[in-house]
Amino acid sequence: MINDLLQPHLPAAALDYCVRLWQQNPFQFHLSKKRISKSGDFTCKRGHQPRITVNRDLTQLEFLITYVHEVAHLHVHQAHGFKAEAHGTEWKLKFRELMTPILYDSIFPEPILSCLKEHLQNAKASTYSDTELTRLLHRGDARTAKLVYLADLPEGSTFDLNGRFFKKGKLKRTRVLCTELKSKKLFLVPADVPVGHAQLTLWG
Repeated sequence: MINDLLQPHLPAAALDYCVRLWQQNPFQFHLSKKRISKSGDFTCKRGHQPRITVNRDLTQLEFLITYVHEVAHLHVHQAHGFKAEAHGTEWKLKFRELMTPILYDSIFPEPILSCLKEHLQNAKASTYSDTELTRLLHRGDARTAKLVYLADLPEGSTFDLNGRFFKKGKLKRTRVLCTELKSKKLFLVPADVPVGHAQLTLWG
């Protein structure tokens, strides 16, 4: 079952390892539709089996990193319960540990591999917070090689995200305050999210 779900979304060389991670610590696994705010998540409620979801639209390497990221949350939860910080020291160490067996150029070609190793020295809550790694992962996949990113658009530009149109506002650390054109509501959108139908507004 888990093999059938994972196989279309992973590099072939990493499939057996990812299946073993599930066999060693079983959890509910679901493929999710594209989500703006996250690529995957881990949830565990008392009395219920842990649950991991990963977005089905990710590239194979993004999917692999996200899957292991969430399994690391599972391991930390099993060891520390609800006491551990979500992306604290315990998680950083476990994520690096679980990624180590697949850090080979047969899975992650250079320069992705070197960049990923550096990222894992102090992994962030989201891979997309690492701009260089995000660009390299997308550049290496035919589906995403020519993507336009929100961070590259001038302030005031309009763009499409999942069929909804927004106007780019001010950068707030790693997210951009954007206004949905239809509802006029404000949303914080990750700066390195790929966007479509961009219409640039040049300032100055």
